[in-house]
Amino acid sequence: MLLKVEHLRKSYENGVTPIKDMNCEIHEGDVISIIGPSGTGKSTFLNLLNRLEEPTGGRIIFNGEDTTAKGYDLNQMRRQMGMVFQSFHLFSHLTVVENVMLSQVRLLKRSRQEAYDKSMKLLATVGLSDKALNYPSELSGGQQQRVAIVRALAMEPKVLLFDEPTSALDPTMVGEVLAVIRNLAKEGMTMLIVTHEMNFAKNVSTRVFYLDEGGIYEEGSPKQIFETPSKEKTRQFIHRLKVFRRSIVSKEPNFIELNADITAFGFRHMIDSGIVLKMLTVVEELCITILYEHYGKKLDMELIFEYADDTDTVNVEVRYQGERFDPIEEGDPISAIYVKNAIAQLEVGYSDGVNIVKGILQKKK
Repeated sequence: MLLKVEHLRKSYENGVTPIKDMNCEIHEGDVISIIGPSGTGKSTFLNLLNRLEEPTGGRIIFNGEDTTAKGYDLNQMRRQMGMVFQSFHLFSHLTVVENVMLSQVRLLKRSRQEAYDKSMKLLATVGLSDKALNYPSELSGGQQQRVAIVRALAMEPKVLLFDEPTSALDPTMVGEVLAVIRNLAKEGMTMLIVTHEMNFAKNVSTRVFYLDEGGIYEEGSPKQIFETPSKEKTRQFIHRLKVFRRSIVSKEPNFIELNADITAFGFRHMIDSGIVLKMLTVVEELCITILYEHYGKKLDMELIFEYADDTDTVNVEVRYQGERFDPIEEGDPISAIYVKNAIAQLEVGYSDGVNIVKGILQKKK
């Protein structure tokens, strides 16, 4: 085991706590993609590992030593834990090869010739040996990021941390940087990569961390996380779902306001007008005409619409408490026809006192 994180916590003076209780183990050869919504502590996590930020609590064990212990030599750890930032951080007054040589000479005490030879060899592996004497300003963003990766590799680290390495790049340059990281993965380099490139995370990682609620909300293989996530927030994030949720438990629910909110939700996320009409049909025919008429003031219902912009469809789920009641078979027959026409792959179920109606709303083909 190369890295072990135990109950890691980070709080700021303004009361924000992005990392509440982080626990994980990283082994040699792991390629871990770290994904999640903005503000869930992904970059903070890497900064804590490399001690660019001080943890509020917990321990970080690296190579069997507690890096948070008093008197620990942080420079020793940083020589073995490379960091690649989204904004390159190259020295503008140094040439490409001098940027790569600098840390080798100062920290590893290599001779300038040794550092030069090592740098040129590494630059060749990323197709940049011909840019050795250029300055960073003369390179494209993708080329600068490749130099930053080479600079980290020159220190011969045991693990590389990447903080959104492609986020500052033009889309046309993303591929060249990701190709370098793919090659490193094939060579067995241990890496933790904060990324928004979901296809890259799916195809290159050995493990995926989904961060939320102050820690690792869910982790697993790329296949598990991207195809069969077990937790709701993970599923919503992976499928880029926009969620509309309402609980209806009042004695006199305001369905007019509910319809207005659904219409606004559809407009905000540019959902096809035909699908929005089907969402309103679910409310009018299923929720009002059938369920409210059946349960009256005892109605206890939850309505969920999940819009997936990658498929341009809406998953619908209506949950309601009480005795078993099939709205399609036992409800108003005309309204039931409207519901069946609106909802594709319609399912009706009952379990532990909860009725469930679900399916998919989609455009007409």
